[in-house]
Amino acid sequence: MSRTFDRAAKGAPPRYLIALGSNRRHHRFGAPARVLRAALTALPARGIAVEHASPIIASAPLGPSRRCYANAAAVVASDLAPGALLAALKDVERQFGRRRGGARWRARVLDLDIVLWSGGAWSSPGLTIPHAAFRTRGFVLNPARAIAPRWRDPATGLTVRQLAVRLTRPRPLPR
Repeated sequence: MSRTFDRAAKGAPPRYLIALGSNRRHHRFGAPARVLRAALTALPARGIAVEHASPIIASAPLGPSRRCYANAAAVVASDLAPGALLAALKDVERQFGRRRGGARWRARVLDLDIVLWSGGAWSSPGLTIPHAAFRTRGFVLNPARAIAPRWRDPATGLTVRQLAVRLTRPRPLPR
């Protein structure tokens, strides 16, 4: 099977690239890496088939949180439209104890974001695909590169691998 993922095969369900993150223990599942594994096993019950999952990496937090994150990416297939998929992912987050509101970028048990969609770009209230900030986030691009290196960003035409390399390539110092 080709792993370009930027176009759905005729008759195949749409594919999505999902970013997963956690930096708080869960009372049942334990450490953040185990939370991510448990979240992946919870998706099929909502009509979301996990086709590929990346290794879990550790990353520094953004914003005020001091806890390191466990991050991963998954390629999933689902007949759900982007808005319905987002609702299903938010339901999984709630099931794991995530509460909305409060400070942005605070510690969280589970964060599930739609990054890319085989249908290209999508925009509706509360959801924009591709994810607005994924091109600048190594904690999204590096796991994604492990499972979908040739998936193209519909906005730039660059692959996930090319976007990840842009974050890490050496740049000349300013004069």
